Amino acid sequence: GDWKDGYDKIGNEGKGESVWMAFFLYNILIRFADVAKLHNDSAFADQCKKEAQKLKDNIDKNAWDGEWYKRAWFDNGTPLGSSVNEECRIDSIAQSWSVLSGAGDKKRANTAMESAYNNLVHKDSRIIQLLEPPFDKSKLNPGYIQGYVPGVRENGGQYTHAAIWMITAFAQLGDNKRVWELLNMINPINHGKTSEEIAIYKVEPYVVAADVYARAPHAGRGGWTWYTGSAGWMYRLITESFLGLQQEGNKLKFVPCVPAEWESFKIHYRYKNTLYHIAVKQESGAGEMSVKFEGADQQDRMITLTDDGLEHSVEIIIYSGQQSETLLLHQ
Repeated sequence: GDWKDGYDKIGNEGKGESVWMAFFLYNILIRFADVAKLHNDSAFADQCKKEAQKLKDNIDKNAWDGEWYKRAWFDNGTPLGSSVNEECRIDSIAQSWSVLSGAGDKKRANTAMESAYNNLVHKDSRIIQLLEPPFDKSKLNPGYIQGYVPGVRENGGQYTHAAIWMITAFAQLGDNKRVWELLNMINPINHGKTSEEIAIYKVEPYVVAADVYARAPHAGRGGWTWYTGSAGWMYRLITESFLGLQQEGNKLKFVPCVPAEWESFKIHYRYKNTLYHIAVKQESGAGEMSVKFEGADQQDRMITLTDDGLEHSVEIIIYSGQQSETLLLHQ
């Protein structure tokens, strides 16, 4: 049941454990507790929270490797994604989901993301690896992932789905500098600006590639295009995490994580048959974000979405110091 189906032999005896799945299940349980409350099932909501806390405690107790989170354990208890491993010492999604799920210890999650950045981001080839080092000669048999050449697809290449999760996690930490750096890095258009870059990338620079190869002689070459779910995640990364538009029910809130040098930007947001023209201005320093709807201050810094068929104006002021404050809160 793990996200990485190439790990099909890690727990094929039913005893293996996935750290990512623990983070993911925690996230589901916490979110489903809210669903249970909406149905007035407080008993099941409490059960979800209790099981989530048990998962969190076990993650804290067992999954930390010292500088990052382990990825999994084989049926015999051998870890994967650990500093003791010859191959796959670090895997990106365990680090990203320590943040995205909310289940990771805040200090450890920050350290894990630093480790992911230092070990998996390659500025020369402009890729974000899924894991490092790739599987090649190790005696451990995680599954059919070993069928890929080292540095290709899931086996240590950039798997764009997971690269986007890493950037989303940095946005959740409020790290606007790295969000902008890494978003530019995986943006396909930036792999096709010149004929020389196109000769390396070899695929369409106007769609998201599911994967980008990481090792010579194919470093920087794009893999499968047009079919990938990464495109949907890229859209969510840009709209929700980078520009910061987040819809909750009939409310629209704003959590932008844009570069400090951006003075302003505009978004034209369609809600059913109604258009909201949103102008965002960024000022230097620290301060409270302000949100105005049709010139009126919104105390909750959100707007209520109404499908009245009209066009509405929204004015937002954010401060470049907000991102660093967010990061400090997570530390």
